[in-house]
Amino acid sequence: MDITSVDFWLALLNIVFIDLILAGDNAIVIGMAARNLAPHLQKKAVLWGTVGAIGIRIIATVVVVRLLELPWLHLIGGLLLVWIAYKLVLQDDKHGDVKAGNTLWQSIQTIIIADAAMGIDNVIAVAGAAHGSMLLVILGLLISVPVIVWGSTLFIKLINRYNWIIYVGSGILAYTAAKMLMNEKYYKSFFTDNPFIYWGFIALVIVAVLGAGILTNKRNKAAAQQRGGSDH
Repeated sequence: MDITSVDFWLALLNIVFIDLILAGDNAIVIGMAARNLAPHLQKKAVLWGTVGAIGIRIIATVVVVRLLELPWLHLIGGLLLVWIAYKLVLQDDKHGDVKAGNTLWQSIQTIIIADAAMGIDNVIAVAGAAHGSMLLVILGLLISVPVIVWGSTLFIKLINRYNWIIYVGSGILAYTAAKMLMNEKYYKSFFTDNPFIYWGFIALVIVAVLGAGILTNKRNKAAAQQRGGSDH
């Protein structure tokens, strides 16, 4: 992909936004893993834990980008990304299994291991948005690192205050998933040869993901209200 092209910069913007929208989990993990340390050690744990986590993530994303060259991997990755986009709308956060470290090294280890376990969604999303460009993968992650380390708390507050940001993020993930699904070489020409089918499919995936997420949230809220009413 040409670095001077509009497509390159749009793809980079997409990757950075995906990193940020999926950074909420990382921020929670970082905070929980370092909470038992002295304040001056917390900063070191956050810095080195994040550096290690991002290093592993770059390697993992490069591997996934290469794997996407194998048959049917775009289809599998796209379906996984549809599921990730749907789960993002539900905002079902479970971090009770993240244990705080009592030493600097323990905290750094916890941050790296937990991020690697939870970061598969980010890896798949970035790999899909990079369109095979290693430069986009590395640039996107490098731009996102300072924001995740120093601005993650602010970003979480923004998401909590402006709930629509989650829906925008989920829509972007659904858009990336749709493009990933259509990029499978065995049927790629079916979509690329017809712009109506191409954009229609993207719209269908986005509407389906957001619609399913909103419907599930409403059902869960109604069920919670019913349980609350029955307790009184």
